[in-house]
Amino acid sequence: MPPITIVPIEAGIGTDMFAQMSSQLFKQLKLEKQQIKVSIGKKMVKVNLRIVEMTPNEIHFPENLFQHFCLPIQPYKFHSIYKKEMNSLFFGPIIGLVTDFKNKGNHEPHFGSIHNFCEELHHGITDNGGFLYVFSYPNFSVEGYYFDAGLWKPAGLPLPDVIYNRIHSRRLEFGKEYQSFRQRLAELCIPIFNDRFLSKWEVHEHLIHENHLHSYIPDTNIFTKDNLTAFVEKYETIFIKPVHGSQGRNIFKLQKENSHFSLESSVTSPLEKQTILSFGEIYGHLKPLLNNRIYIIQQGIPLLTFQSRGMDYRILCHKNHENNWDVTSVVARISAENEFVSNIARGGEIMTPINALKENMSISEAKRVISQMKDLAIETAMIIERKTSGITGELGIDIGIDRDARPWIIEVNSKPSKNFEDGQMKIRPSAKAIIQFCTKLALDTTSEMEDS
Repeated sequence: MPPITIVPIEAGIGTDMFAQMSSQLFKQLKLEKQQIKVSIGKKMVKVNLRIVEMTPNEIHFPENLFQHFCLPIQPYKFHSIYKKEMNSLFFGPIIGLVTDFKNKGNHEPHFGSIHNFCEELHHGITDNGGFLYVFSYPNFSVEGYYFDAGLWKPAGLPLPDVIYNRIHSRRLEFGKEYQSFRQRLAELCIPIFNDRFLSKWEVHEHLIHENHLHSYIPDTNIFTKDNLTAFVEKYETIFIKPVHGSQGRNIFKLQKENSHFSLESSVTSPLEKQTILSFGEIYGHLKPLLNNRIYIIQQGIPLLTFQSRGMDYRILCHKNHENNWDVTSVVARISAENEFVSNIARGGEIMTPINALKENMSISEAKRVISQMKDLAIETAMIIERKTSGITGELGIDIGIDRDARPWIIEVNSKPSKNFEDGQMKIRPSAKAIIQFCTKLALDTTSEMEDS
């Protein structure tokens, strides 16, 4: 049935917990008793129903009931499930987005690169039915921020039915405080999705064991002196990338150029190109730059370019309400002048894939290539989901197209960027997909909890 609007009214005399609804809604919900248990965000309370003449798709809650559920006093549009055997009525979902941000006294918080995206999610969830708030994991169950009248306001809010992980830092996810937060979620049976960052080596290991994907995966290995030697002898171009890197940072490009080698790095901007005269110097030159971090070495593929600039494709994949993977967005990413990485964070720009490809091929061939990329992205998402722990609901898959129009899986990101491509605050298909998936997880969890 469609979402129900919960409207606050004055509590009136007495302290009994009651709610008002129409006889039509009472029948629609298939309720049998006028005293039921109402559940919102892991809290449950016995409520006396008063049947009155009113708008059919509304329920009126007195303000003291809102306070009991730790909900700010305002109207809500919620989905509902009635469990006959429990005589309980669930409203939700309450969706928590966990991220890391600094709380500067009484000032409104800023959620970093996902600040506008949080507002987009708020509007989408409010329209769809549900309530979103943003919190930092050290303040879980103590304080969160909800969007109201153009501002993010602090409050003690209900425990969420589901949590979407948008923590920006791998280091924080490895920390003890985050691990104890995860343990608490497990104890409370609160699902969290996009549980953690994925490492580049982990992704490679998952995909390379799928025989049918071999021809789409660049040769890749862990950075060691022996592996570097083998790759330099085998390939004209190699890339050296941090296993736990993101946004195109700290990547090295090594190329053979006649009698010497050139080394470029995305560490510096503008990019510096260094000449290394002999193979013997390469390892000695690179080792201190890697700063004792784990890196992978990857075969450089001669990919199609756009006006002599580097180009790849970001394919966003999301789980839908039926628990299947969909492609929600495909964009071409064109590298900035003098950059060899295409990441937007490194000054890259985006373009529709058809416009990016038609410089190199016919429109019909471009459409075939885009369709092939989508199929490859879905297949990749299914494998990553199957082989990684936790709940995966969103992946950003980077694919390059070589000069023979063949796709290559470059990278898989469990926390793809949320930049607004056109500056407009509209609810994008990717945000709608996240909302659908959150709602599905929340309703599934409610059903399981009440059945058990």
